Amino acid sequence: MKRFMTSSVLLLTLIPIVSVHSVFAGSKKSASPPPEQVYMKEKPEASSQDTNSLSGKVVETMNSGGYTYLCIEKDGKKTWAAVLEMKVTVGQEISLQPGYEMVDFTSKTLNKTFDRIIFSTGPASGQPVSSQGAVDTKSFHGKAMGGKDAEVSVDEKIKVEKASGKDAYAVVELYEKSAELDKKNVTVRGKVVKVSSGIMGKNWLHIQDGSGDQKSGNNDLVVTSKDLPTVGDIVTAVGILYKDKDFGSGYKYNVIVEEASIKK
Repeated sequence: MKRFMTSSVLLLTLIPIVSVHSVFAGSKKSASPPPEQVYMKEKPEASSQDTNSLSGKVVETMNSGGYTYLCIEKDGKKTWAAVLEMKVTVGQEISLQPGYEMVDFTSKTLNKTFDRIIFSTGPASGQPVSSQGAVDTKSFHGKAMGGKDAEVSVDEKIKVEKASGKDAYAVVELYEKSAELDKKNVTVRGKVVKVSSGIMGKNWLHIQDGSGDQKSGNNDLVVTSKDLPTVGDIVTAVGILYKDKDFGSGYKYNVIVEEASIKK
């Protein structure tokens, strides 16, 4: 009788253990692995290892969609990086600024997927670049300027009505009044003539409204935003104006509107 009671207690003790194990086993069997996540993360600029990983010899390069893609080799390790279009040749030694890493990034223009690629803001300080500045004129960066590099036909006639409201300005007015408007909210309405997305975690837009002069560079305004309109859209941008904004590595703007919300 004592042996029977002992066996019964042991059996009752094992039942919940077996049941719990069965539940987890069933759950594990039915669960599907989470889908791959495509994400972007900023590389810590203070890390010397990150800087080194973007230094070395260019073993492969290609231009597409306004970007230059580089395969950089150093100490037997290859790293893919992308910068706004610039002149690079295979065999060239190069050093790039730390940037944003993207995993499983697909370039539609190249029809190629990169397991890992770093989007850099451009060459490191002191790095030789093309005679046109940090990047070629096909990019939206370069020497101090307004927006002469916007990809819009010089023959295109743009005429967009100015936005309404006390903080509303035409593009040329933002240049003329940039000193008094520095670090203030402004509203501007215009036509999107160029878009570069996902650079330094934001989208870079060129907006024109027909005011200003192309030769002077005060006809084109660079706007950064999380919103992503398309070229040709007529939009109203509300953001903070900055005068003489310098991002380093030759990326300097006489006038730029940042953190803008975009409405069509």
